[in-house]
Amino acid sequence: MIVINGLSASYVSRSFGFLGKREIRPVLKGVSLEIAGGEIFGLAGESGCGKSTLARCILGLIDYEGEIVIDGVRQESGRHSHGCAQAQMVFQDPGASLNPAKKIGWLLEEPLVIHRLGDREQRSRRIDEMLERVGLDPVLRGRRASELSGGQKQRVCIGRALMLNPKILIADEATSSLDVSAGAQILNLFRELRDSLGLTILFISHNMDAAEYLCDRIAVMKAGGLAVRPLQIGN
Repeated sequence: MIVINGLSASYVSRSFGFLGKREIRPVLKGVSLEIAGGEIFGLAGESGCGKSTLARCILGLIDYEGEIVIDGVRQESGRHSHGCAQAQMVFQDPGASLNPAKKIGWLLEEPLVIHRLGDREQRSRRIDEMLERVGLDPVLRGRRASELSGGQKQRVCIGRALMLNPKILIADEATSSLDVSAGAQILNLFRELRDSLGLTILFISHNMDAAEYLCDRIAVMKAGGLAVRPLQIGN
């Protein structure tokens, strides 16, 4: 589903503000890996090693050098890309991902409205179906994000990511802000969604226990490269 060859990316910074010296800091250094369709692939490593940058490259959000092929289609680098429609992302902090002033139904409907999919009645049915799929009562569509627990918010974020039927779900530290119980439930939800929808999931985490529990294979990143090549996990 995802083939990455020689992926490199850098960030530009200035040491002393706008007038400071322009510095280029390499973040990814020739990363190559393959992720099979329907696989839950773990990408582990300490903060700052390049995990999230790799995810943003896959989504077409930043420029890169090298090659990314998704479902047989070669992707364009960030500034030439319109983003990868087949991939959606779930972020670390669900509270920061959801507008606290909007109701859950509005948040889930927004992707459908933007892409002009379905009429009002069809979108309403889709919202209820998605809430049930991620383990939430459809009655919550009338609540605001600020009224939900952390685990419920993350389920809403997962549901919103799935509204456009992507083939790939990227979970970037999606359980690290949750308590142990809620985090375990989210891990089980990812596995259920993979099995029921045939999703390919890239699970990014610094928590090796969570990655070993959930993933089919795990690679470990360090300083912008792969320190440990993908290993099969016996779960």
